Amino acid sequence: MQSLVATEELYAHSVNPQWVRLLDVLQMNVPYTRCEGVELWRADGKRVLDFLSGYCVHNTGHNHPEIIRALKEELDRCGPVMLQSHVPELAGELAQRLCQSAGGRLKKVHFTNSGSEGVETAIKFARAHTGRPGLLFAEGAFHGLTCGALSLMGNGFWREGFGPLLPEARQIPFGDLQNLEAELSTKRHAAFIVEPVQGEAGIRIPDPEYLGKAQSLCRRYGSLFILDEVQAGMYRTGRFLAGHYYGLDPDAVILAKALSGGLIPVGAVLITDDIYNSVYTSIKRSIIHTSTFSENSLAMRAGLATLDVLESEKLGERASQLGIYLRRRLQETLSGYEMVKEVRGLGLFCGIEFQAPRKLTLRASFEAFRRISPGMFGQMLVMQLFREKGILTQVCGNNFLVLKVAPPLVVKDEQVDEFVTKLGEVMEQVHASTTFWSEALGLARRVVNI
Repeated sequence: MQSLVATEELYAHSVNPQWVRLLDVLQMNVPYTRCEGVELWRADGKRVLDFLSGYCVHNTGHNHPEIIRALKEELDRCGPVMLQSHVPELAGELAQRLCQSAGGRLKKVHFTNSGSEGVETAIKFARAHTGRPGLLFAEGAFHGLTCGALSLMGNGFWREGFGPLLPEARQIPFGDLQNLEAELSTKRHAAFIVEPVQGEAGIRIPDPEYLGKAQSLCRRYGSLFILDEVQAGMYRTGRFLAGHYYGLDPDAVILAKALSGGLIPVGAVLITDDIYNSVYTSIKRSIIHTSTFSENSLAMRAGLATLDVLESEKLGERASQLGIYLRRRLQETLSGYEMVKEVRGLGLFCGIEFQAPRKLTLRASFEAFRRISPGMFGQMLVMQLFREKGILTQVCGNNFLVLKVAPPLVVKDEQVDEFVTKLGEVMEQVHASTTFWSEALGLARRVVNI
């Protein structure tokens, strides 16, 4: 068995050396030996609390014993895994349960391996159903990094260098119904694909009536209304779908991440019968959109076991109740700090937004940060929380001034309290200590020079 150092060198040599360099700079490059629930145990014996959940993968916590048990039993059964010439019974069972949980007109499921693949599926199905080429997406969206999904993201950082993307994908402001209707009225758009809570844009929660009215506009003009619930779904916000908060009845829903239990990649696109019938129009076309690994028995068993845990442990109710408690504690602890603009969220899908300070001594350092690298202030907070306090979290990918707070739904009250206390201690350093800023500016300059 190779040492941890040797395996890291292999990764750096043959996978992604720049990722290793980034982790080194941020002082977050540490090996883990055991991960259970909310706790990550480092090779040096230190414990880390996970308040990121692998970007909302680990809703049931790391290595939930019931999901592991179900997967072991499935392996021991030695049944068909990827035979490709039979009916995968577990896929039918999982599809039925997903549709029952989602409700509305969603009656069919196409299984995928990831959220990005789910978005690609939604694009193809929407075009097949409507006969239209256009696609609408919201400013700040994050839908994935494959070419079709990337076409639905306006941030130039993700798009740069990858050439022409889908030509008829158009961005509109999130929450702007007038702009949405103007685009939909052209009747060129197959779908409006939107996150009910924008995760990487900074945990942006729309006005209560926005999504319902957007859905109605899509109906009026013949475009599909598609929810990307890859991060917000699977009880992350307290409901099975974040769309349930708004009484929505979408034409399609994209799920992934937490459906895997954090152990086997699995995603799903839930669609109506009408959409299904537009794609799979004959026996000949029964294979028109497939994926080699999509319905394999381990993925389906992981999905079923994950639903069992989420439901039996009432993790949706827990996310709702504990999310309220978490945000109240954060507001109480952080309200006195001028750089904290807002605490917001649904369930255990929360964000803390920071802002430029008014105090001149702080503002000078903050502006110096922004000139060097816009994302480094938030990244310095992440590093301090990890290095000094044993807390893992991250800033939002499209908004570096928002700290994402998304622990596994199995998080305990005392772990929430520990997180809030330690974040408060870091914010005290930010507002009262020159050491934080000198270290931070030094780090920012080193990163720019790499």
